[in-house]
Amino acid sequence: MNRSSGILFPVSSIPSRYGIGCFSREAFEFVDFLEASGQTWWQVLPFGPTGYGDSPYQSFSTFAGNPYFISLDQLVEDGLLTEQECTSCYWGTNEEYVDYGAQYESRFKVLRQAYDRFKAAGKEKEEFLAFCKKEKEWLEDYCLFMALKLQNENRSWSDWDEPYKTRDRKAMTAVKNVIEDVVDFFRFQQYEFMKQWNKLHQYANEHGVKIIGDIPIYVAFDSADTWSHPEMFQFDDQLLPSTVAGCPPDAFSATGQLWGNPLYNWKYLKRTHYKWWTRRISRCLEFYDAIRIDHFRGFDEYYAVPYKDETAENGTWEPGPGMDLFKTIREELGDVEIIAEDLGLITPTVRQLLEDSGYPGMKVLQFAFDPSEKSIYLPYNHLKNCVVYTGTHDNMTTRGWIESISDHDRDFARRYIRSLYTNYDAFTWDFIREAHSSVADLVIVPLQDYLCKGNEARMNCPAVGTGNWQWRLKPNFLTKDLSDAIFEVTKTYGRLPVPEEVTEEETGETEKADAAEAAKEKKS
Repeated sequence: MNRSSGILFPVSSIPSRYGIGCFSREAFEFVDFLEASGQTWWQVLPFGPTGYGDSPYQSFSTFAGNPYFISLDQLVEDGLLTEQECTSCYWGTNEEYVDYGAQYESRFKVLRQAYDRFKAAGKEKEEFLAFCKKEKEWLEDYCLFMALKLQNENRSWSDWDEPYKTRDRKAMTAVKNVIEDVVDFFRFQQYEFMKQWNKLHQYANEHGVKIIGDIPIYVAFDSADTWSHPEMFQFDDQLLPSTVAGCPPDAFSATGQLWGNPLYNWKYLKRTHYKWWTRRISRCLEFYDAIRIDHFRGFDEYYAVPYKDETAENGTWEPGPGMDLFKTIREELGDVEIIAEDLGLITPTVRQLLEDSGYPGMKVLQFAFDPSEKSIYLPYNHLKNCVVYTGTHDNMTTRGWIESISDHDRDFARRYIRSLYTNYDAFTWDFIREAHSSVADLVIVPLQDYLCKGNEARMNCPAVGTGNWQWRLKPNFLTKDLSDAIFEVTKTYGRLPVPEEVTEEETGETEKADAAEAAKEKKS
């Protein structure tokens, strides 16, 4: 990556008319804002359809897109919905927070109306069928899984009747014939998601903005991935996990974090030449230009917690696939731009894996200022090949962090970044400047920090099960003054987009054209 910068801003947080951010006009306007602000990157959170708890890190599929992100305004423009059908639904009352209950009740209702019109009109039939054929390898399992969830009142697949739980071939054939229309409805959602996202993604790239996507290392237990490929996971004879993912006690939680995701059967995946993982990364490259892989440490060692434990205190570290996986990805897909989330307690073997892979790691500036005053996240410890964040989606906002830390840590931060702040807003901007000044190739700043938002705008609080993933930007907050201020700090620290290099051939053609024009003028 060239020296550059970007903004972390989840799609769900984009202001829009119907309760959650989506691929609407406001998303295109955010791209314009990024371009005007001199930004090269837009980082988003995982795109998967969310379930209970609304976390993008606990998705029904690692391959599918979130139907909440489909722009209803675009469907109105396409003649598949009416304005009245959209506005008559309840989308929540607070424009700063997503009401996921309202989304669930209303979004699928209007998407079903759009699908019925799409099917009746036969619109774009060839394009739709081509999409279904291209994505068949994951699409059919996902759509059948979601249709069966509806038939089973949204219960986890582990609670379905035995023939459906175990994917008995005869039972699957019979039920698919009965619920084919519902399966097709879910295909339609994914078709619309990709059609709209491709349009937005292309617009971003044409305006000099590239997308950093985020993929969780693990998948949710109640997902099409585990249901369709149980052999890839550490399941017992009853198709229940023997151990689940988490992390040991740390600064976030005294009892550790019990994520509950099923763990991979890495021996099986190795025997298949990591086919599922290369498919997964390949699918991500349809979404993004670069990928941040969450919990990179888990590829070196993963923390396994007994399935029925209520906390993560009694887990053990087990060996992961290491470089063998990433060598395979490189062999199959070439050089993929990957950012390794290497936060937390990092062992020498994890450092070695990061070095061997060549991927940039992460430095979170909020972690730098602790009582020891010797943190590895202090800027003098930064490397060129890393990505600096003021904070991530799991952190407090920078202003909220400044307000909450101890007097010692706040004074140390003030002295280190040479801040003469008179208020917390000014201190927040000094903090942002410190991130930009780093030697690191890339700096990413959450939009909430540029807006000097407090913890009311925090995206996620790890180990807290409710109230996360809800913050939204109010309309008209992306002002020219803010854009100018971001541009200025980006320019000051040499992070503006670098024009594409002109080749010698192009230079020669330009010189010929200039000479021809000069001769023409002389003759005149």
